[in-house]
Amino acid sequence: MNQTGGHINDAQQADEALLEAYRKLGEPEYLAELYRRHLHLALGVCMKYLKDAAAAQDAVADVFEKLAKDLRDKEVEQFKPWLYTVTKNHCLQLLRKEQVQVGRTKEYTQFLESVMETEVEPHLHKEDEKELLLQRLETSIEALNPDQRQCIVLFYIEGKSYKEIVDQMGLTDMQVKSHIQNGKRNLKNLIEKRP
Repeated sequence: MNQTGGHINDAQQADEALLEAYRKLGEPEYLAELYRRHLHLALGVCMKYLKDAAAAQDAVADVFEKLAKDLRDKEVEQFKPWLYTVTKNHCLQLLRKEQVQVGRTKEYTQFLESVMETEVEPHLHKEDEKELLLQRLETSIEALNPDQRQCIVLFYIEGKSYKEIVDQMGLTDMQVKSHIQNGKRNLKNLIEKRP
C-alpha cells in the first residue's frame, strides 16, 4: 500500500493514508482494507441499534457501499469516529423508516378491518367474503378521483412518505393528507354501497 509521506506507525495515520490513496487512485483494495480493519466497529454499532445479526450485516454492507461513493469526494480527517457517526446515523434512519412503516401498516390494517366489518353475503365463507371485499376494494380504488386514488396507492400500496408524494405529485403536504383522508372515507362508502 502507498504511504503518503512520513513514517506511518499508528492505525489512525494508516487509515488516513488509505483514504488518501483511495481518493487519488480510486482502487477498491484501499477501501477493502479499511473495511477489514473496521468491520467489527461498524457491526458492533449496527448490532447495538438494530439488535438483529442479519439486519446488522445488511446495514454494514449498505454503509460501506455508500462509503465507496462518498469517500471519493469527502475530506475525512479521522476515519474511525467518522465511520462510527455515519453507521449510527444509517441505523437510526433505518429504525425511523421501520417505525413509520409499522405505524402505516397498523393504520392500513385498521382501515381494512373497518372495511371488512361491512356485511357482505351472510351465506359466504370467511375466505370467500375476504376475496369479495378485496375485489370491491380494488374496484373502489379505481372509482376514486385521480388525486385521491394516486395518493392512496402511493401511500398505502407503494409505501411512499408524504414528502415523496408531495414531490412526485406537486401538491402541498396538506393536500396530500386531505386526499388520503378523503380517499379512505370515500373508499369505505364505495365498498359499502357495492352489491
